[in-house]
Amino acid sequence: MSRKLFGTDGVRGQANSGHMTAEMALKLGAAAGRYFRQDKSRGHRVVIGKDTRLSGYMFENALTAGLTSTGMNVLLLGPVPTPAVGYLTRSMRADLGIMISASHNPAKDNGIKFFGPDGFKLSDAAEAEIEAMLDEEIRLAQPENIGRAKRIDDGLGRYVEYAKTTFPKGGRQGLKVVVDCANGAAYRAAPAVLWELGCDVIPVGVSPDGRNINERCGSTYPLTCAEAVVAHGADLGISLDGDADRVMIIDETGHVADGDQIMALLAARWAESGQLRGGALVATVMSNLGLERFLQGRGLRLERTAVGDRYVVERMREGGFNLGGEQSGHIVMTDYATTGDGLMAGLQFLAAIAETERPASELVRQFETVPQLLKNVRYQSGQEPLSAPNVEKVISEAEANLAGQGRLLIRKSGTEPLIRVMAECEDVGVLHAAVDSIVAAVAAETA
Repeated sequence: MSRKLFGTDGVRGQANSGHMTAEMALKLGAAAGRYFRQDKSRGHRVVIGKDTRLSGYMFENALTAGLTSTGMNVLLLGPVPTPAVGYLTRSMRADLGIMISASHNPAKDNGIKFFGPDGFKLSDAAEAEIEAMLDEEIRLAQPENIGRAKRIDDGLGRYVEYAKTTFPKGGRQGLKVVVDCANGAAYRAAPAVLWELGCDVIPVGVSPDGRNINERCGSTYPLTCAEAVVAHGADLGISLDGDADRVMIIDETGHVADGDQIMALLAARWAESGQLRGGALVATVMSNLGLERFLQGRGLRLERTAVGDRYVVERMREGGFNLGGEQSGHIVMTDYATTGDGLMAGLQFLAAIAETERPASELVRQFETVPQLLKNVRYQSGQEPLSAPNVEKVISEAEANLAGQGRLLIRKSGTEPLIRVMAECEDVGVLHAAVDSIVAAVAAETA
């Protein structure tokens, strides 16, 4: 069943335009309510969380109206991290969890992510069924069966307490940690967890105003966190994105480590302790070749998937693996969470510092990266630049030049109208020539 509304991470777009309107959210809520009310054995409960975007109020109210109109009872969590919604959906025995967020995107965007009763994101098939219902007449509940909605005050506290239990060792007094919450969903949770674990916390990006989420802060702009780490003489920086399902780690010198380096550290530590299941790490096609070589050198495998943490999680569940993620900073640890959790990944790194008594600067450099270059080209709706004969010709030439030296990956973004061109090669000159030629060809077709 095809999907037009849902992308790789729910429904996303610019708020109040296109498909991201209150009207659409109301219909989507009603369709989701109908879909989950098909199971008569369940209690028809929904939890809704959101990040700090101004448009979150609009979508929260619209979704609530649609869901209650079909008889679903709604529990409103307010601003909480995306992984908190996954955790609370299962913990509170809800049929459905919804997170209103556009993750690392700017404040003008927003999105809607769905979680099933097991706390995992809905499958492509389930999303396609819900989307198909948008074109059908929604069967509304009788007046006496309309659902209720109420705010839940202890949702955030439940998540904070649970996050603390994932820390493998007691708090280490005096460890100074900068945490950048991107003016987003974790602005209350992350500083609280770290402080209660005994850290000296320097919070950054904890003054959301509805418009400043991810603005020159957070995991997509780690310079802010890095500067704070150096300025305060901190031991570590934890830089989250707007909904806190991504993380970048900053060492005491201000060096930024991406998801690949974090996963390498965790995979090695977990394999040594016997915690790593299946002898493998699951990551996407975007992860660096250096990570793959690092794992092979330790007798471990790298299982690659399509881009998107949902596909990482699907492969983890299929193969019985418990560690995976993305270079962009999604770190999925299914022993603890059902989706990427930047804060919990940060706690694992913090534990590594505490247990090894080594500085972060030693732990963030697990392997030498193979030179990698990624460039994006924006295109307009309806355009198919990758099918153009000249683009296909240039891609073939680039593949021939990289043969035996590296690899090439070209794909459409699942969340934005972008063509992403990525290559890896030991020869930096060949690397740049390959990527730049393809970018120029695609840009010429989209002009």
